[in-house]
Amino acid sequence: MSTDPVPTMSIWKPIHLGSDETSQEVNVSLAERNMLIGGEPGGGKSVALQLIVAHGALSMDCKLILIDGKRVELGLWADCAERFVGPSIDDAIDVMHGLQQIIDERTDILLQMKKRKVTPELGWPVYLVPIDEVAYFSATVGTSVQQKEFNASNRDVVARGRAPGIIAVEATQRPSADIIPTSLRDLFGYRWAFRCSTEASSDTILGHGWANMGYSATEIDPQARGVSWLRAEDGIPRRVKAAYLTDDQIIHMAAWAAQSRADQASGPNVIWLRRDGDAA
Repeated sequence: MSTDPVPTMSIWKPIHLGSDETSQEVNVSLAERNMLIGGEPGGGKSVALQLIVAHGALSMDCKLILIDGKRVELGLWADCAERFVGPSIDDAIDVMHGLQQIIDERTDILLQMKKRKVTPELGWPVYLVPIDEVAYFSATVGTSVQQKEFNASNRDVVARGRAPGIIAVEATQRPSADIIPTSLRDLFGYRWAFRCSTEASSDTILGHGWANMGYSATEIDPQARGVSWLRAEDGIPRRVKAAYLTDDQIIHMAAWAAQSRADQASGPNVIWLRRDGDAA
């Protein structure tokens, strides 16, 4: 394993996701967009999520809030995160409530400053909130009351979070209405579809009607892991082969990022999410 330093990045800079059919690099700016990632098991969703989390971890102007019911997908980045939530719907709800409080507080400050959104010049960190398999919390564990509470607070964070600098990236195997309601799906500006078993599932991720126009994730070879359709900046799906990070690479980058964050001093005008879930 190389011991060379890992370069720090910025959450305001484009994130490298892979390459297209012409071998051109595919990069997206995520600081002001939410992203929905979907596809069948083994298609590459978690690999894609790792790329985004890696960029966020190496960006000292980004605070990670990691939510992973399986724990193992995002667990290697836990030391880089302000909060890491495993298979606890109570903890997931608590974190969402903390993010809602940060949204309220930051919005109040932005109004006082006569600004409409967070910009790099403010020096505030962007909160990146990746959720691996959102269905675990929205429709699987907990009571119906807890699931409704999670879904309501999650929708609020996705709807109101962009301007005050809170970005959600949510991955699921089946983004149907019972997992991610249509009203929530429509709030995700970026869509990334990996192999799907039906055109309806593909359209659920990319948006209605794209399969009929030739952009269907059902046509992706089941053996072609990481191949996908990405609908991002220009609004037209683009066939992409996602980049891949090995576990050793993730361990190396996560350790470097965690140490860099430990060495970083707190700056002015920053609102943090403490480990106990309280905003300050």
